[in-house]
Amino acid sequence: MQKRFPLNKLFGYLFVLASTLIMVVPFLTTVFNSLKTYKQYMQFPPEWLPDPVKWSNYSQVWEQANFSSYTVNSVIVAVLSVVGTLLSSSMIAFAFARLKFPFRDTLFMIVLGTMMIPGIVTIIPQFIIFKNLGMLDSLTPLWILEWLGQPFAIFLMRQAFLSIPKDYEEAAKLDGCNPFQIYWRVFLPMCKPALATLAVFTFMGKWNEILAPVIYLLSEEHFTLPIGILSLRGQYKTDDQLLVAGALISLIPILIVFLFAEKYFVEGSKTSGLK
Repeated sequence: MQKRFPLNKLFGYLFVLASTLIMVVPFLTTVFNSLKTYKQYMQFPPEWLPDPVKWSNYSQVWEQANFSSYTVNSVIVAVLSVVGTLLSSSMIAFAFARLKFPFRDTLFMIVLGTMMIPGIVTIIPQFIIFKNLGMLDSLTPLWILEWLGQPFAIFLMRQAFLSIPKDYEEAAKLDGCNPFQIYWRVFLPMCKPALATLAVFTFMGKWNEILAPVIYLLSEEHFTLPIGILSLRGQYKTDDQLLVAGALISLIPILIVFLFAEKYFVEGSKTSGLK
């Protein structure tokens, strides 16, 4: 007797296939649009495949915009933000997870409470502070706050530290390690999945950030990639297919970072306490 294929598995495969198409089709549409001429891009009803294929759109947008400068600025902001977030937030998280001091739990609840404050509310106070410090039209406001600790990052790393058995900490104390040595030599190496997850989140957020660069940056030499691409819009005419090509170029570093951290990203999501 032939074994019938389970109906629940069939629906599961169909659901996964439909979900994949929902995510892949817009991306393929973006790729095809980046290879069209302006006339074909604006054509209605639209054509799916570009004819002819204009690979020169990518070289044209690279030459038309100062992409090398934009890329360097974005790399500086993203890397400094990642380093600052990993160091500051992990230190604060270690204190909340393993050290005992007055009002520890109350302070941690206050930190979690700041996650409920919309970022748009703090824009004006932050702008006034950076203006008084003379930091406007520089990259500093885009990464300096990450060196002061981020609530979500603190929560993520605290959960990772709490998952480590106390035996490791006690063994390190017997070997003569102080709290910083325990944090640096024992706990951080054991939390690589959580660190990689946090690094991916931070890098993606800073690489794609638009609002803060628009507010703080004035000179084109300081533009990051997102607003550098938006600056390609002309007053009377914009070759939108070039904007799409530029957006795809800016996506490459994110894909590279994610591919390198994919294993840790998945593992970190399972072990960081986020279910």
